[in-house]
Amino acid sequence: MQFSELPLDKLILKAVQEERFHTPTLVQEKAIPVILEKKNVIVAAQTGTGKTAAFALPIIQLLLGKKETEKRKKRIKAIIVTPTRELAIQIEENFHSFSKYTDLKTTAIFGGVSLDPQKEILKAGIDILIATPGRLIDLQIRGAVDLSYIEIFVLDEADLMLDMGFINDVKKIEKLCPIKKQTLLFSATMPDKIVDLAKSTLKNPVKIQINPEETTAKNIGQLVYKLPKKNKTDLCLHLLRNTINGRILIFRRTKFGVDKLEQTLLKNNYHVFSIHGDKTQIVRNKAIENFKEKKASILIATDVAARGIDISNVDAIINFDIPNVPETYVHRIGRTGRAGKSGIAFSFCSPDEDAYLYKIEEILEKTIKVITDHPYPLTPPKKVKVQPNTISKNKKGRKSEASKKNKKRWY
Repeated sequence: MQFSELPLDKLILKAVQEERFHTPTLVQEKAIPVILEKKNVIVAAQTGTGKTAAFALPIIQLLLGKKETEKRKKRIKAIIVTPTRELAIQIEENFHSFSKYTDLKTTAIFGGVSLDPQKEILKAGIDILIATPGRLIDLQIRGAVDLSYIEIFVLDEADLMLDMGFINDVKKIEKLCPIKKQTLLFSATMPDKIVDLAKSTLKNPVKIQINPEETTAKNIGQLVYKLPKKNKTDLCLHLLRNTINGRILIFRRTKFGVDKLEQTLLKNNYHVFSIHGDKTQIVRNKAIENFKEKKASILIATDVAARGIDISNVDAIINFDIPNVPETYVHRIGRTGRAGKSGIAFSFCSPDEDAYLYKIEEILEKTIKVITDHPYPLTPPKKVKVQPNTISKNKKGRKSEASKKNKKRWY
């Protein structure tokens, strides 16, 4: 299927073509027609599968032709709630790109910046609002946001919203919108709390599930290195010096781990930046921009900080820590091998992570190749030779004192 085959306005198709999008991804192919039918939708699909365009394109199409008269103020007709500032900015950029030949106005609001400029933009009137939960509620309390005209409500990265503790805020926002509206829920995974949220907010939704094995690019090489945990940093340096080239994204499970590895790589003269939840928005944005602009060849990140961020042309992924959620592995390696290019993912697996690797291979329905030829292999435990049960003797042929003491008495 081509985008031209979808029932989209020629103005949208022109913008899509200029973005060099020709063939819809699987999630776009399945979701766009259903959303255009104004049905409620639940979409479960991994990062890197094209979810943003899957809801942005049909929203623009549905709102086209609903231009307000100049005497009447523009009302917010579609709202996209997303967990982080980076995601809000990225989604806003997508909407601007796809709607540039229309009269629709889009803006994003998020924390960490002054309220006043955002209030002024909202006062002038917009059609589509992208917002993080905290800032949206703050502006609504101040009377700067009116959600009573919402026609389409989108909850993006719902599972991440749950992880970051925003679910109650999302419920408040949903109640500020009209009862009669189209609701779209997009999530990488579907934990029980997200299922419960979907049940309470969506009526008769169409469910679209994109399985990991369907979206794991065939042009991504996947390799596993089994080694002791203490040698992971040494192996990382070895591979960076001898094997891995280009722009590299390294994933660690914790913020402390990110900082520790960053300091080690900097001491070894690598150009590296990092992002995690404890860093300020300014620092995180700068790190991402530097990586995108090739001012740094390595970016180290936690999964939460990197979720949903669109970074193209990544040559290799290093899973320094094996993720304990198998879908997270799919999100990670999906950062490379995009737009038909090849990529490679290296995973460091210590013995305590074997169970995680097994679950990943289960959902991929394939075994990941294990590399044994490296400087830090797992050494098998030494076999202890069991001596026959004989009584030790000293040079004079007498029983040793130890033997005498250890001998059980029968009386």
